[in-house]
Amino acid sequence: MTVAAGIGYALLALGPSISLFVSVISKKPFLILTLLSSTLLWLISLIILSGIWRPFLPLSSTTWWPYGILIFTAVAFQEGLRILFWKIYKRLEDTLDAFADRVSKPRLFLTDKMQIALAGGLGHGVAHAVFFCLSLLTPAFGPATAFVDRCSQMPFFLVSAVIALAFVTIHTFSMLIAFNGYAEGNKVDQFFVPIVHLASGMVTLVNFASGGCIIGVPLLYFLTILTLLHCGKMVWRRLTENRSRPGS
Repeated sequence: MTVAAGIGYALLALGPSISLFVSVISKKPFLILTLLSSTLLWLISLIILSGIWRPFLPLSSTTWWPYGILIFTAVAFQEGLRILFWKIYKRLEDTLDAFADRVSKPRLFLTDKMQIALAGGLGHGVAHAVFFCLSLLTPAFGPATAFVDRCSQMPFFLVSAVIALAFVTIHTFSMLIAFNGYAEGNKVDQFFVPIVHLASGMVTLVNFASGGCIIGVPLLYFLTILTLLHCGKMVWRRLTENRSRPGS
């Protein structure tokens, strides 16, 4: 039964990502390369952050503010890396468009650009899940489960998987929002992504309180739904505008 539970926790964290990969990403080799490159990039960023914070560990388990500083620095570093990732992508996009012009082929469509952003975001989300959830699930395949005193209502592995699913979703669709914000110069989209990223990280600090997971997890999923709604609204607007343009 514990093997089934371990597999269940892993699928809970990554099941939607696997479905998205199979249905969208796997059909285009370039998207697979984008996903793998993005996953590697974000894993490296997390390893670098771990190395920076290693001299300060272990942090106090009785106060939350050192973790707040850690989360703030991690979000700031990763948001800076997101801008770098966008600039690299933009250069690649310009190269592909120039090549298409030379061989008299159509340039990248809006849907192609969105799929590339989606693959990049999924890579970010998968890296987060691997680093913060899957690396903790090995004991879940053992003869018992684990609880923590501050969240005795749910198994520790279930909480980790549920939180990982939320972050995978936020990271995946935040990349779409961010890329659109950078491309259009839309300040709302540009600021929405780091604010939600920071807020979702800070919300996890609620878990330090006794029974905090009962409040922290719903708050995290509120931010997840907010991200999905904002992304859906943005995508619908861009596609509608694109269809209304002459010759599109």
